[in-house]
Amino acid sequence: MQKLHGRSVIVTDGNIEKALRKFKKKIQTSGILNDLRLKEHYVKPTTERKIKRSAAKNRWRKQLAEQALPKKLY
Repeated sequence: MQKLHGRSVIVTDGNIEKALRKFKKKIQTSGILNDLRLKEHYVKPTTERKIKRSAAKNRWRKQLAEQALPKKLY
């Protein structure tokens, strides 16, 4: 059995679909796709800060909503 380095997958018994699923899973867990998506277009620093600030606000609102008491049902 050969030793594999990096993001490679062994195809056994000609089962390409299974190997492709494993490869996609490896790529997704390593975070390569997210990095590529972020670097696909240049984003100005001010826009980047704006997006981050908006995401932080949304996370904060979500956290507050989870801690809130349930609405009365009458």
